Amino acid sequence: MSKQIDGISYSNMLKRAAINLRNHAGEINDLNVFPIPDGDTGDNMLLTLMGGVDALKTESPSLAEVSRNVANGMLFSARGNSGVILSQFFDGIAAGLSESEVADSHQLSKAFRMGVKHAYNAVMKPTEGTILTVARDATEFASTKKNEDAEEFLGSFIEEGKRSLDRTPDLLPMLKKAGVVDSGAAGLICIVEGMFSALDGDTNYDYTQLNALPSSGSASELDLDAFNEDSVLEFGYCTELLVRLQNAKTDIENFDITIITDFLQTLGDSIAAFKTGSIVKIHVHTKTPDKVLAFCQQYGEFLKLKIENMTLQHNNTLPEEEEKTERKAYGVVAVACGEGIQRTFREIGADIIVEGGQSMNPSSDDFLKAFDKINAETIFVFPNNSNVILAAKQAAQLYNKADVRIINSKTIGDGYAALTMTDGELTDPDEVEAVFNAGMENVVTAEVSKCVRDADMQDIQVHKGDYIGFVGKNILSAQPDRKSATLSMCDNMDLKSHDICILINGVDSSLEEADEIKSYIESKHGIEVYCVEGKQEIYSYILIAL
Repeated sequence: MSKQIDGISYSNMLKRAAINLRNHAGEINDLNVFPIPDGDTGDNMLLTLMGGVDALKTESPSLAEVSRNVANGMLFSARGNSGVILSQFFDGIAAGLSESEVADSHQLSKAFRMGVKHAYNAVMKPTEGTILTVARDATEFASTKKNEDAEEFLGSFIEEGKRSLDRTPDLLPMLKKAGVVDSGAAGLICIVEGMFSALDGDTNYDYTQLNALPSSGSASELDLDAFNEDSVLEFGYCTELLVRLQNAKTDIENFDITIITDFLQTLGDSIAAFKTGSIVKIHVHTKTPDKVLAFCQQYGEFLKLKIENMTLQHNNTLPEEEEKTERKAYGVVAVACGEGIQRTFREIGADIIVEGGQSMNPSSDDFLKAFDKINAETIFVFPNNSNVILAAKQAAQLYNKADVRIINSKTIGDGYAALTMTDGELTDPDEVEAVFNAGMENVVTAEVSKCVRDADMQDIQVHKGDYIGFVGKNILSAQPDRKSATLSMCDNMDLKSHDICILINGVDSSLEEADEIKSYIESKHGIEVYCVEGKQEIYSYILIAL
């Protein structure tokens, strides 16, 4: 048994945790309470944890150093409420181990208690029956046991953690109604089980599985139809190689990297090449990557290849916001997905759009990069999703180049309503913030999405494949087809108390159908409707009542 853990064993613990979480991420995603395709807790926690694993670039025996590197990596990669809480838990663990080169069960207990404290502090109004409760219950139980070593401490944590996980539906009625346990808490148990398994003496564990895990960096799925049979290869290929020089092919010690750079200059641009030991790293933009491969293979063999069509990438990317060179009084960052919604937010005052939303939560680092682009004295951030707010707040705490203020916009409608109140004459940040908050006071955002499982929600039976209309978690309609669900939802809303509506259609609906819904609302409810082709995922329609 492991009496103590050091930096190297802690690194192995985190790697095992990531692999175990990857193996159960799908199950954790499926624990979503609301029956629409937004279950992403497992993915958020995995991407957050991978930020810590990615920080393990070099081995160190110092537990204090390794735990801090892991925590910092997770803080920057944290996404979603569960990911932010997880990053804060490990940040607390690192704080508790800040003076420890090694740790026994007593020191580990102290660190976990600090982790619980940090996790609770991350949430303004902690909710019991979540990952917070399970982390606290398991830590308190394990801390009261007379554990002889770190392995026994983690074993005690898992023992009580599973019992606490089973109790979460008794603390949160919505979990009991849906027949599930808390997804974030389930993810935490998976992580600690993985950490525990690294202390069981199995030294033959296959860590190459880590190569199959996702990077903590943000990446969106490419639309392959953006480069079709008639497209022209305008931008070439971004080509990256990792080449291991071979003794049978060249004199490795005296190999001159200019041999490669001179050749690459005849084929393309954006060239970078450097040699470390027997490994050569190469980057080039070229229309003929095959010639690059053939040339480089004269001297070695490939360890890694990446060739990406830059025309495809360009067509899948909205125009980049230009970095502001002149510092302005205030700027706006807004989170949005869907080309039309993003364009609309730019038109009403957003300087920078952070890609994301439901099921695609941006990381804290995504926000930090956006803050740098704006170059403003005060930055207002519109998360536009309740599961994004914590990551935005964490980024604001990490940023020291501007006064960053998070506007509590929980929906696209909140953000839209607030930004339409922008007054260009105001310069005092307190006044601007007050105007934004006032703009959200009476807005109602309703959404229509496809149901992914049978469920009994608020005494309404919904079935897999149906379309449901809802405001927040309150279901207003459930119908077999999209249009009927939208019309029924509108009939169950108090639209007459609002002045106008914005109807945003998604990728699975059409402008023609949206126009029919617009006519129905205007005729029956006597309210003016404006249509926007949002092209958003998940939600067939978003209705903003202002």
